[in-house]
Amino acid sequence: MTERTTAPAPVSYDPNCTRCPRLAAFLSETRARLPGYWARPVPSFGDPQARILIVGLAPGLHGANRTARPFTGDHAGILLYQTLYDAGLATLPTSTSADDPLRLVNARIVNSVKCVPPQNKPLPEEVRTCNAYLSRELGESARARVYLALGRIAHEAVLMARGARRAEFVFGHAAEHVLAGGVHLIDSYHCSRYNTQTRRLTEAMFRSVIARACELAQLPVPPRLRAA
Repeated sequence: MTERTTAPAPVSYDPNCTRCPRLAAFLSETRARLPGYWARPVPSFGDPQARILIVGLAPGLHGANRTARPFTGDHAGILLYQTLYDAGLATLPTSTSADDPLRLVNARIVNSVKCVPPQNKPLPEEVRTCNAYLSRELGESARARVYLALGRIAHEAVLMARGARRAEFVFGHAAEHVLAGGVHLIDSYHCSRYNTQTRRLTEAMFRSVIARACELAQLPVPPRLRAA
């Protein structure tokens, strides 16, 4: 038998991943402290044939880290799923658990980092380590025409996964970029509690970005999405 001398090719999801020691230790501590929580790497959620990939930051401690579905169980998911529903991209306006009947249509949610980080702040090396999973997932999403980055870290993680130069694609709310192969990258401030409560991101601003993502993906924009 030939000894393996290189690491196996990354897959887009590994529920037992421990590549980041700090995150693995935090998850282990969380499982012991909160035994009802998922407290593992969180899988992506949505249509595998999606035309829009929504790229978030990382699971929230009491949100996706608890429920095992991105943006489910935390404040950020309230605005996200309601807006996706109004855009015709979700079958229900709220997401309550990983086994509820909500489904995404032509949309999929992925995270830059699949494990919850302490204080919701992943370290740069953790973003780089997890980027192998994001890169693989972007490669598997052959029908995606739009990447919607929620926040600067997600924006930069997409560029890293695509091998694009950060200096050529500057983050800004509602900024639009065209990557190799004609895939569009559109930016938004993250729909976090802090951003929405401070009005850095308003409902109207977010709905406008989602509407633009639909247009770039050549999907219909329902009139209810335009109403705010």
